Amino acid sequence: MLVSPHGGRGRAAAAAPVVRRVIEQAGHTPVDISGDSAEASAEAARAVVATGAERLIAVGGDGTLHLAVQGVAGSGTALGLVPAGTGNDFARAVGLFGLSPEEAAAAALGPTRPVDAIRTDRARWVILSMTGGFSVDVNVRADRMSFPKGPSRYTVATLLTMPGLRHRELVVTVDGQRSELRSALFAVNNASTFGGGMAICPDADIADGLIDVCAVGPASRTTMLRLLPKVFEGGHVGHRHVHMMQGRSVTIEGEPMDLVGDGEPIGATPITLEVVPGAVNFAAGG
Repeated sequence: MLVSPHGGRGRAAAAAPVVRRVIEQAGHTPVDISGDSAEASAEAARAVVATGAERLIAVGGDGTLHLAVQGVAGSGTALGLVPAGTGNDFARAVGLFGLSPEEAAAAALGPTRPVDAIRTDRARWVILSMTGGFSVDVNVRADRMSFPKGPSRYTVATLLTMPGLRHRELVVTVDGQRSELRSALFAVNNASTFGGGMAICPDADIADGLIDVCAVGPASRTTMLRLLPKVFEGGHVGHRHVHMMQGRSVTIEGEPMDLVGDGEPIGATPITLEVVPGAVNFAAGG
């Protein structure tokens, strides 16, 4: 078990005893490997996989899942998830969103299937989304907010961050095809949503062997506000300021900007990402 001490403003810690009970009732002995920092937890995940762990269950949100993936990606260790974070976007992609801790824990002990992961050029894996620009500014603000609870916090944070909107000159290269863009934000996705259900890359599929890219801009604050409600249903696709790309390898260059992968800081541009089909053996029940 890898448990986030702060996931979902305490929901992960509250779910942990329930998950432990389900594991014990199934005849197994759970071992909590949670570290006192993100890097300590990621290192613990790597260590247990190296010693032959058969299954690692992350209890928390997308950030906790990110730490677990650093250990299990490319290995034979199965990965389970009990979603107890704020956005829980990967849980949406695998049919776990809305399940109780008991139901999700049972699924985490069940059958597995291969899903893709994204390997970066800095010894870091991403399983949901890597993003930069305005979306990172929103993520930082959301993390500092105590209200509202749940995914709506990202929507409120977006509105509060909008006055500081800025654009950057980017060069996005997908499978060797180079595009120069003036962009307010971009997302490189394995799954379709980020930010608590925003379908930023609605055609993304965690098992298609492809990376989906969305870059937005140049767009005024008014345009961004008009696009915001459409993103939840993927209605932003087709707008003249929205650029969608898809491929197996993506490089982001241009003006330096901070990057967030699965809700966790992963450095700054430039960065190269490559999809690895079936890199994670994921347990999602059925």
